[in-house]
Amino acid sequence: MKRTYTHIRLLENEIIEFRNAGKTRQEIADTLGLTKLQVKWWISRYNQRIMEDATVVPKVRGRKPAVTLAEYKYEVKRLRMENELLRDFLWLAERGCEQV
Repeated sequence: MKRTYTHIRLLENEIIEFRNAGKTRQEIADTLGLTKLQVKWWISRYNQRIMEDATVVPKVRGRKPAVTLAEYKYEVKRLRMENELLRDFLWLAERGCEQV
């Protein structure tokens, strides 16, 4: 059996309409007489073209900004206060249990 070439670019508008309508790749392939892989590959190439044409700046993942010394000192002070409150609470809670 000889392979036949399908000009999938001629079907672009229909594929886009089907995708916007919420059809699956298999449904699109069955409707247009293509294979599921042809539709999958076309969609991935189409998405790449859209991303290349878009002026969207890709999200850059990197290090978090450095924390200043003042922020560290503030956090240490806050954590010490929190620990002191928890110690006082536990001490009062144990003392309250002894009286009962």
